[in-house]
Amino acid sequence: QVQLVESGGGLVQPGASLRLSCAASGRTFSTYAMGWFRQAPGKEREFVAAIRWSGSGTYYADSVKGRFTISRDNAKNTVYLQMNSLKPEDTAVYYCAASEEWFADTAYYSGSGRYSYWGQGTQVTVSS
Repeated sequence: QVQLVESGGGLVQPGASLRLSCAASGRTFSTYAMGWFRQAPGKEREFVAAIRWSGSGTYYADSVKGRFTISRDNAKNTVYLQMNSLKPEDTAVYYCAASEEWFADTAYYSGSGRYSYWGQGTQVTVSS
């Protein structure tokens, strides 16, 4: 079992940066692939970024590529999402998730069905 708690959301202006954190409980955190998803009002949840258990592989949605960076610190049981050059369309509730599955291609972690555990989400609002 893994419990996930996100933090770091808030209200920022366009062009600003935020760093989201996701703290995980459980001694086996380092064996899980981790992902970030987001859901805007009236829209379906969408994939943002994923990182393999070792941190050696990452994958991003095209909409955030070059602006967002996912990373993890297995010693701290935490995964991060550094978000730069934020845009109003990045406004959403951001969720982290943990996957017990193993795929050779990190892109496979873009599917929400790959994840067994989800956090409660943190709100990110980008507005002037």
